[in-house]
Amino acid sequence: MPHLSFDYSANLEAGVDMPAFAGCLHDALLETGLFELGAVRVRGFRCDVHVVADRLAQNGFIDMSLRMGEGRSLEDRQRAGEAIFAAACDFLAPQFASPHFMLSLEIREISAPLSWKRNAIHPRIRQMQTGTGE
Repeated sequence: MPHLSFDYSANLEAGVDMPAFAGCLHDALLETGLFELGAVRVRGFRCDVHVVADRLAQNGFIDMSLRMGEGRSLEDRQRAGEAIFAAACDFLAPQFASPHFMLSLEIREISAPLSWKRNAIHPRIRQMQTGTGE
């Protein structure tokens, strides 16, 4: 159950295809082999109000947060983080050509006793994968 969300400064929209970026992150999550397709969630949030570093208008950021359920080893969590961060860096390479961009990623574990879920997507995707569904 990975939830990968990212906040981004509105000034990046002119140079970054945010839906394609979300798709890139989705692919990176799946390529780790740690998560089921029906569990992956990626979402982006535009920040219209932001003050970054030395307050230059062209400064921009993307701050990613990956939340996942407990039970994965530190090595698996690090591997996931490294894969996601590398995919993001590759996708955002043009942004790093400017001295006005910053990217971050943090991983947090979700405590199972304090997390409630209900997912109707899992069964549908599992049926499709086994050839018994729609």
